[in-house]
Amino acid sequence: MEALMAQQKQNIIQTVNRYGKQLLQFIQKKVNSAEDAEDLLQEVWYQLLHVPDTAAIDSISGWLYRVARNKIIDGSRKKKASSLEDISFTGSDGEIYIKDLWLKDSKDPATENLRKIFWEHFEEALETMPEKQRQVFILHELEGVSLQQIATQTGENIKTIISRKGYAIKLLKEKLEPIYKAYLTH
Repeated sequence: MEALMAQQKQNIIQTVNRYGKQLLQFIQKKVNSAEDAEDLLQEVWYQLLHVPDTAAIDSISGWLYRVARNKIIDGSRKKKASSLEDISFTGSDGEIYIKDLWLKDSKDPATENLRKIFWEHFEEALETMPEKQRQVFILHELEGVSLQQIATQTGENIKTIISRKGYAIKLLKEKLEPIYKAYLTH
């Protein structure tokens, strides 16, 4: 049994070394950010780890690319706003992104006041979030920890972590939309 597990581990290491770089490049061409590509690649490796016998896969490269394509499709179906930077509101002036409110450097007092109001509402929204959602959001969006690392640290399934982050983003959008409507629509 140990020999089989050792061989399985060796097969996975060889697969990662052989296909990792080109698979990451394939995924990067199909998603919006390098971080999303790395997270999707981690999901592919995670799925490979759960294959009982990788030697039984006829074409490992075909299997990897099929899993990657499926993960990309699943991700695009769920996409909506998966990152704080993706949250946007549409109004008479077009689409405005949250990142433009909090990252914009301006000496204009009105813009600075709006930024202050935004941060107050943002912090309030974080406080209303369930603890586990808030934890995932802060680790991923504000501290830059990958979703896979969060899953590993917490011992949770990667899909659970992705779901928690999605709910956190949805809640933030709901809580911050009144700011947009009150201050940015005419």
